[in-house]
Amino acid sequence: MIAKIGRSSNLFGTLSYNNSKMEQDKGEILMTNKMIETADGKYSVAQLARSFEPYLVANRNTEKHTLHISLNPDPKDEVSDEQYRDIAEQYMNEMGYGDQPFIVFKHTDIDRSHIHIVSVCVDEEGKKISDQFEKIRSMKVCRELEKKFGLISAVEKQSQQNQKIFRPIDYKSGDIKSQIASVIRHIPSYYQFQSLGEYNALLSLFNITVEKVEGELQGQLKRGLLYFPLDDQGKKAGNPFKSSLFGKNAGIDALQKHFTACKNKSNDQLVKQNLKRSITEAHHSSKDEQTFKKKLKKEGIDTVFRKNENGRIYGITFIDHRSRTVLNGSRLGKEFSANNFNDYWNNNIRPEIEIPDQMQTKKSQPTNENQPAEEFDRHLDFLNDSEQYSDIFIETLGILIPGSPNNNYEEEHFTDMIRKRKKRRRGQ
Repeated sequence: MIAKIGRSSNLFGTLSYNNSKMEQDKGEILMTNKMIETADGKYSVAQLARSFEPYLVANRNTEKHTLHISLNPDPKDEVSDEQYRDIAEQYMNEMGYGDQPFIVFKHTDIDRSHIHIVSVCVDEEGKKISDQFEKIRSMKVCRELEKKFGLISAVEKQSQQNQKIFRPIDYKSGDIKSQIASVIRHIPSYYQFQSLGEYNALLSLFNITVEKVEGELQGQLKRGLLYFPLDDQGKKAGNPFKSSLFGKNAGIDALQKHFTACKNKSNDQLVKQNLKRSITEAHHSSKDEQTFKKKLKKEGIDTVFRKNENGRIYGITFIDHRSRTVLNGSRLGKEFSANNFNDYWNNNIRPEIEIPDQMQTKKSQPTNENQPAEEFDRHLDFLNDSEQYSDIFIETLGILIPGSPNNNYEEEHFTDMIRKRKKRRRGQ
């Protein structure tokens, strides 16, 4: 079982996220603890929020006061509602939140059920409940719960999953965030690319795309990245994820450093020569786009075309898995640009691409001295294996997606009420 602990300053957003699952008939409330009960057992977001109001009024200086926890058994585990209640209660007690008001939601929006727990991490006096060594304590509690309820060990499952990185994501499986994370956290360690376009071409192999966003906040220009899952046709298949959810290495600043480091690689010319030879040989022996791609694929080279609505090729990128290098066609030379390939396949104008005599016939080998070739190949099973990637983590903080319509009258009223009561409390 995996526990995911999240904190935010948006209580209404967290409650709204879980309430939306119930409105879609994909969720229900399993239990409440120290919550104000209703006569019919039904709750609105505003009613649920009232139980946490005294704690937020008393809150002294804890900015991220809202606690959002998900507990995720293995898909093969069969957990009854009663067991979920016991698991939630024991987990909260062991983590120091047993005396807090909390509500347990059961979600069935993906191929396995799991529970979400919403609470606040400040006590009745407004003091923050200690989160020291929280992750270590949480892992210990999860291992105890696995033994007590006969659940599959997440530790053993994780050791198996570590052998399955670099799999194309499956947006239907429901664990999109963790699937994306397993790719983008490792990609820069294996591949060389010098632009966002080349990075995107590489990500497309894993059914992921990234977009750069810019805007002004409090007079300062802010920029960032949004990652999107793609379906089998290369179309966006879900909400975006901010790069900050995956750590600093997935952000724009880290990528810019990676671009610069790759530009300073000393073996760039050799890689280009070998790649040009492979492309040229495949081009001379191919009558159409699909044959061309298949020939390069056999040599460990993926080709990513970018086309407009009319089918015109306006971009082409080559991903050489032998040297772990991503190169736009224009970086290889004018004769390898998208226009040349478009003229050939769409306008029947055969471009002249000759094989220079000085090109070396020796195929390039993996260039990362610290990464043995056999280990690298093991991580690239997706090239020859269509088995779908799976993982044991789950996206739980959908409320963090930009543009979520969490603001409404009830939330504004609740927030204003908290502010007024805090002012009265300070004046006493």
